Amino acid sequence: MSRIMDFEALRRAMAENAERPEGPARNARAEELLAEAERLDIPLAVIEALGHQVKVYSYSSEKDRVFVPFARLLRMWDERPEDFDAYEAHALHWTFKWMTGGMLAQPHVPLASVENWLGEMERRYRVAGYSERAVRAAEFGIAAHIGDRARAERAYAAWLAADRDDMADCHACELRGQGGWQARSGRDAEALELWAPVLEGEFGCAHEPHGVLARSLVPLLRLGRVEEARAHHLRGIRLVRPMESMRDAYAAHVEFCALSGNEGRALELLAERPAYFTDTGHPRSLLEYLAVVTLLMDRLTALGQGGREVPGPAGRTWTARELAVHARGEALALAAWFDARNGSSSVGDLTRATMSAKPLVERLPLGVRTAPAPPAPAEEAPAGEPDVPELLARARRLSETLRPDAPEAWAALARAADGAGLDARARAELADNEAMVQGPDGIPLFEKAAALYAEAGDPGEALAARARGAYVRALTGETEAARETVDGLYDEVLARYAEGATGPRQTAGVLISRARVLMRCVHGGAPAGEAERAAREVLAFVGGRTGDDVRLVARGAEARAMLAELAELAGDLPRAAELFRRAVAEYTGAGLPWFAVEYEARVGALSQHLGDPAEAERALRAALEHGGAYLEPTGRAQLHLQLAELIGARGGTEEAAGHALKAAHWADEAGESGTFGAWGRHLLGGLLLRQGRWTEAAEVLESALAELSAEVHGDGALVQTRWWLGDCLSELGEHRQAAEHRLLAAGIAEHWPEQQDHATLAHLAGESLAEAELPEEADRAYVRAGELWEALGNPYFTVRALRARAWLAPGLTAGVPGARELMARAVRVCGEALAEADDPLEEARLTTELGHTHRQFGELLAAVAEERVEALAELERSAALFAGLGADGLHGRTGAELAAAALESELGRTAEARARARGVLAVYEGADATDDTVRLRRETASRLLDGD
Repeated sequence: MSRIMDFEALRRAMAENAERPEGPARNARAEELLAEAERLDIPLAVIEALGHQVKVYSYSSEKDRVFVPFARLLRMWDERPEDFDAYEAHALHWTFKWMTGGMLAQPHVPLASVENWLGEMERRYRVAGYSERAVRAAEFGIAAHIGDRARAERAYAAWLAADRDDMADCHACELRGQGGWQARSGRDAEALELWAPVLEGEFGCAHEPHGVLARSLVPLLRLGRVEEARAHHLRGIRLVRPMESMRDAYAAHVEFCALSGNEGRALELLAERPAYFTDTGHPRSLLEYLAVVTLLMDRLTALGQGGREVPGPAGRTWTARELAVHARGEALALAAWFDARNGSSSVGDLTRATMSAKPLVERLPLGVRTAPAPPAPAEEAPAGEPDVPELLARARRLSETLRPDAPEAWAALARAADGAGLDARARAELADNEAMVQGPDGIPLFEKAAALYAEAGDPGEALAARARGAYVRALTGETEAARETVDGLYDEVLARYAEGATGPRQTAGVLISRARVLMRCVHGGAPAGEAERAAREVLAFVGGRTGDDVRLVARGAEARAMLAELAELAGDLPRAAELFRRAVAEYTGAGLPWFAVEYEARVGALSQHLGDPAEAERALRAALEHGGAYLEPTGRAQLHLQLAELIGARGGTEEAAGHALKAAHWADEAGESGTFGAWGRHLLGGLLLRQGRWTEAAEVLESALAELSAEVHGDGALVQTRWWLGDCLSELGEHRQAAEHRLLAAGIAEHWPEQQDHATLAHLAGESLAEAELPEEADRAYVRAGELWEALGNPYFTVRALRARAWLAPGLTAGVPGARELMARAVRVCGEALAEADDPLEEARLTTELGHTHRQFGELLAAVAEERVEALAELERSAALFAGLGADGLHGRTGAELAAAALESELGRTAEARARARGVLAVYEGADATDDTVRLRRETASRLLDGD
């Protein structure tokens, strides 16, 4: 590293170091710079280097090192205050506040020393003529920390009553502290009201809204404002993740996850910051972090996950149970140290309250990829013999009404009875229901059930059980064997029914199974006629016989749905949709809405094909409603995904985002994180982007990218996700990362037949690289984009790529001559396109583009002294082109005229400059004063007339 030879070089080096990420490397560089400052033998250089060191230590995990450089600064002030300039004198007094809070966070510093320092701060502020606002804020901090509520309330009131001056914390930091006190005092709504200006972006600083977003999480959960809590987590964690000094805020995000059913997400956060377990430079934030870790580990243990391996202090592996013991011990030891110093139990009380907190939300979907919550351990069954007759009665009651939870009831009976104490009928029902849940493995059980039904004197139900077995066989592909079996059963059951030897329910059971088998044959390529006749036979049979028997109603509804499916296969989509709707009505009319879910979903799909999105949306909403609590997570995820796409397409962005969020959540719950879950996050990120919620969108899209794949989701999804993410990062000022995603997306789109997206992404990458101050890389991206635009026959963006390269050229080897050539080429390309245009609208658009090009050419040349005369000519050409457009070119013309006027003023042509300014004011006489462009043009012209 080269030696710093002068004060300005030192200042540049300190400014560069200030921009580096927080951490030991930045701190080490600050120490090197102090040594360099001492070699310069300039007192102010040493003062500034010490101030720089104080700042970087304060914004790091090594906060305990800040006292030594500050003590030296204070000694230098006391000995030679004239060595300090106004800025450093102000900075010295400003830093007093950091020292007070810093001492309080170090339990080895006696409380008396902290109080003495507060008194010293008060004295020095008074001497310097500062308000006591900052002093009272510091006193409040001490009183709140030690639990002296009466003193804290007095200091709080005095803090707010004192005048704000140069020593007061920024508005954002003050509101963070004030809101924190309200939340700690149980006034969550008041806290959030105080924090609102920070959360809404009215006030901010280097560490805000980072801290307020974190502190708002638990109050929002307590108030039931879960949507805001989710948004604040996604915004906030992205802000604090790179900030090493914000362990307390990071801990608040871990706590939020632990209290909202997102334990998996909390573990991921712990894994990202292993050093937070052991960094000792700020004991108070270490205590807060360990308390939250304890809370999380206790939560996992309560969920039966105590043996799960978790992130912990380096050097060994940890289970949740082991880390809970370790973190609790460390936290309580630190709390005891603070309390011994403070002479109170306040810190320990808060620590124990944090560790013992109970979840505030069972499971709050966040939208980002995370493991589903582990299941809670099953409650032990009460002692004593289970009531088998009661279990049997419940299972039969649920089966009679076709309840979705009937299989669980039969399973409970099977566990309790263990094959003993049941008659043949009950054992037949057990075998039958077990067969239904086992799929192909259940075929032998259907035969067993049939034999038991026959033994119990119900030959019709025996036939129905065997027919169900035949259908399952058809599902395995053995359609011919299944058909042969079910045809024989069909003949037999009809004969028995005619003789009165079996009832309508059993007969309908065989008829519907035969229809199912024949439908499988149709799917295998067989003609549809026989299946259609079978379905109609079911409808004819149950018609008029249903009464209160919901089983018979269900048979008829299913047969109607078969006819709908056959109509769909035949291409008659309107009839298919209508038949599905009738099936739905029959199910819901019988109080069986859960059976209607599949068919409402089919109506939704058909309606989309038929160009009726409103009906599709209605059907999908109804499907969710019909399924209720019985809907499986995978089905729920799919329905929410479809709704997100439909509602988003009609502009219902916020509601669509809610469905995409739920889709991702239920997909994760179903173990489909990498399929439906990733797609849900992809949609959610795009919908958040459309709402301008850049930070949340970026967090979600990055999570989606971790699982999206070209094989599962298509390369279009990958391109779109990176495109959206690049847009978000660009809005957030993370230009280098934005460029990376745009280039990766362009690399995929490069292989597509249609090159529009490739060109757009290359162009956007150029913009990001330029913003990231990587001019050579930006120029290469614009070259690529320009070639693509030219090949696509798009003169507008060809010209814009050339103009962008021209602005970069002066800083590259091409220099000003290269910039001139590029801008001249842009003029030629635009002029040639204009000459070939034969449409008035196209002519107007190209004239506008040419006008902008001449203006930028002029502005580019104006920066070079020897080129200013030609620059003026380019600006005049621009004004003339816009003038030819009449009213449509008014703002373009006045912009060029004012740029020319400013240049003439610099050239000493005052009269000409003022004449142009008066001309601009004249054309805007009587114009709408509320128009921003009009207002800005008038202000600029007036300044030129005033010689300003």
